[in-house]
This record gives sequence, C-alpha cells and structure tokens, in this order.
Amino acid sequence: MKTKSVEVTIERILPGGVGLAHADGRTVMVPLAAPGDRLRIHVDRTKSNVDFASIEEIIEPSPLRVEPPCPYFGRCGGCDFQQLNYQAQLDAKVEIVRDCLRRIGRIENPPDFQVTPAPNQWHYRSRAQWQYDSIRKRLGYFEAGSQRVCDVVDCAVLAPELQQTLSGLRAGMRDGLLPEDARDFRVIIGNEGVSLAPPIRDDSETVKPYTIDRGLSPTVREGSHARDVTRTIHGETYHLNAESFFQTNNDLLPSLIGAALGDSGGETAIELYCGVGLFTLPLARRFTELIGVETNEAAVSFARENLANAGLANANIANEDVADWLETLECAGNDGALDRGRKNKRESGLYQSHQIQGGVTVAALRGPDFLLLDPPRAGAESRVINGILRLTPKRICYVSCDPATLARDLKKLIAGGYALTSVAAFDMFPQTHHVETLVHLSV
Repeated sequence: MKTKSVEVTIERILPGGVGLAHADGRTVMVPLAAPGDRLRIHVDRTKSNVDFASIEEIIEPSPLRVEPPCPYFGRCGGCDFQQLNYQAQLDAKVEIVRDCLRRIGRIENPPDFQVTPAPNQWHYRSRAQWQYDSIRKRLGYFEAGSQRVCDVVDCAVLAPELQQTLSGLRAGMRDGLLPEDARDFRVIIGNEGVSLAPPIRDDSETVKPYTIDRGLSPTVREGSHARDVTRTIHGETYHLNAESFFQTNNDLLPSLIGAALGDSGGETAIELYCGVGLFTLPLARRFTELIGVETNEAAVSFARENLANAGLANANIANEDVADWLETLECAGNDGALDRGRKNKRESGLYQSHQIQGGVTVAALRGPDFLLLDPPRAGAESRVINGILRLTPKRICYVSCDPATLARDLKKLIAGGYALTSVAAFDMFPQTHHVETLVHLSV
C-alpha cells in the first residue's frame, strides 16, 4: 500500500510518549512531537483505524518545542522527550498517568498529584546498559524500534562517572580489547567507583589502562562477576553491583522512599519484589517484623547482607517467586490443607519455612499493617494481585515504572475492596516519557 504525506496538528502526548493527531477521520500517532506542533508527516504503517507516522517537516513548531541538544536524538532509542521544554515534559507525564488511570483503571476521579521534578535534567543517570556490536564496532543504545546499535560517543543523560566509563570502553573497543562474545555492558555508580558487568579483566599490562585509568572496574572476585560497590541513600548503605536492579536517579530516591513509607508503622509488614532492599531497610525501622520476597538469588543475598550490616534482625527475606510465595503462605495458613498439586512444596520444606518467619506465624501475617510492592515493568501478575487480596493488608503501597500496568493492577485491587487514597509521581527519567508512579490504597 502506498503511503502518503499528511498535514496534522499535535493535540497531546499519549502514554508511550507519542503525539496524538487526527486526519481524514483517522487517529494518527507521531513520535518525537510536541503538543501544538503543525507538522507534515509521513504515514509509515496503519493498523485498523490508526496511522503510525514520522515527521517529514515541522511547518510551525509548538511554543513547547526546544532544540534537542543530543546529536543522536531521533535515532537513538534512549530519549524521546528532548524536543519538549522541561515543564512540558512534566505536564505530559501527569497526563500520561491520568490517562492510564482513567482509560485502563477506570478511575474517573483520581486524587490530584503533580510530578516531582528531577533536580538535574541532564547527567543524572547513575545506572545504564550499553549494547555492543562487536562486528561493526558499535557501542551505545539500540536505535528506536530496532535491534541496531546506535554508536554513542557522549550521552547527555549519563552521570560523569558513567560517561568516563563509556569513553574507556570505547577506547578498549577501538583497540580490540573488549570480549567478542559480550552483547551488552551494564554499569552502576557506587561510593567506591563504578561497577561494570561483564568486568574487563586486567590480566595484562595492555588491558590494565582501560580498567583502571579510564574509570572501568578492576578485576573482581574470581574474575567473572561484577565488582561489588556500596550506595548510600537517605542514610542507608546498600551493597550491590552492576548486575543488580537499582533505581537510576539518586537525586530523587530520598523523596521516593519518603513518599512510599509515609506515616506507616506497626507490627507486621510485607514487601514484594524487594530487590537488594531499597525500601526494605527503612521499612524494617518502622515495623516490628518485616518479610521481604524476591525471586533473584543474587539480589536476595545483597538484601540479607544489607540488613545484617544495618543491624536489622527483625526482617527476613524469602528467595522465592512472589506468586508462589503468596500461594504457599495461603496453604500453610489453611490448617495445613494442601492440594496434591502442591505436595512437592511441602516435601521440599517450603511450607515449614512459611509457618514461621523470624518468629512471625503465618496467622500473624494475615491482615498485615502494610504491604509494599515494586514489581518490574510488566506489573504484578494476576496470581500476585489475588494473593494480596487474600492477605487483606490494611494499607498497600504500589511503586511502578509503568502507569499502564499500574492502572491495570489498580483496577483489580479496587474491585477487591480497596480505595485509592493518594497518587504521587517522580521524574526519575528526564528527557524520556517514562515516569515513576507511587500510589497508596487502604480498606
């Protein structure tokens, strides 16, 4: 089908960061647009009554439009909001969250909120993942909508320490010193420097300059794992490495943690998807007993270490799939009644471990005072939401990096008897459409 050029005016920004327009009775979605832009677009593909288009010409720019400072903008898939001034970015993210709550969550009148701005709009990223094409000698991020690597020399959103690390890796790439089988590199800033995965070994003097002098991590234990570092956030110290998940914007973490905990406190709390313990440590200082659940074994090891180093003996971490843990907890608390399909868990000792967690009986975990969940971008699966509803926590805090999956899950929690009491959002990812959203619910 032959595509055509069309003139449109962008009405607003939709979830996903694309501009919305209408032409000839059809809905048009245009990436990298600004509300109020008058554009000539090229329709690239159609689906049902929706056209997906790209900008051919900016006929009349929106007053919200600015010149993107990054030379890779539009090709690199890392940032998609550099064309908007910062206030317009924040306003768009408020509308994105509201749109998802209304359209997906069926929440017509959510509590009022604003997006807490980032103190630094540029050079804020303390964690990154760079794609590596060893054949074409490219290192950077995937191009938008593809698996091609956009070769990036300087990244405008990287913290200086990570930019130094990227420059060092690029020097090693030019000199043929990077491992040919590497497909990507993950990095995170710690108090002691940068952790890199996979690490660059410094077995010889020829490799050593790229691992030390240019800011890369030195050889780590056994030479195969990322270097462990610490991060100090809001008075708490966390051990982690480049293979760990951790929030990418240090500047906003104290505000995020404060909003998540609010005035919570009491006897029992449960944290699902606890990772290395970002919320776990401050939660353990608020509650008599805390249970954290995390499926990643390495993250669990770090979380337990972080609790021990903080002297917090009132928290325990279960290394299990979250949905499985909730179902196991239900069965363990049901007078020992087990169906045949769960017999293998009983034999493996999982039920015994759930009957007492750090002195807390399963019965005591019914109706906990507080439950916090911070799931991955895909949100919480139905089994998790159902398990939460069976637990009947008095209060719930849900931290999300995707407003769409958050809204989907909120719809189920509200249908299960909970009321949405507050919404907060944080601009953890300036220059992109992504936004961190945090909600509280109560019975």
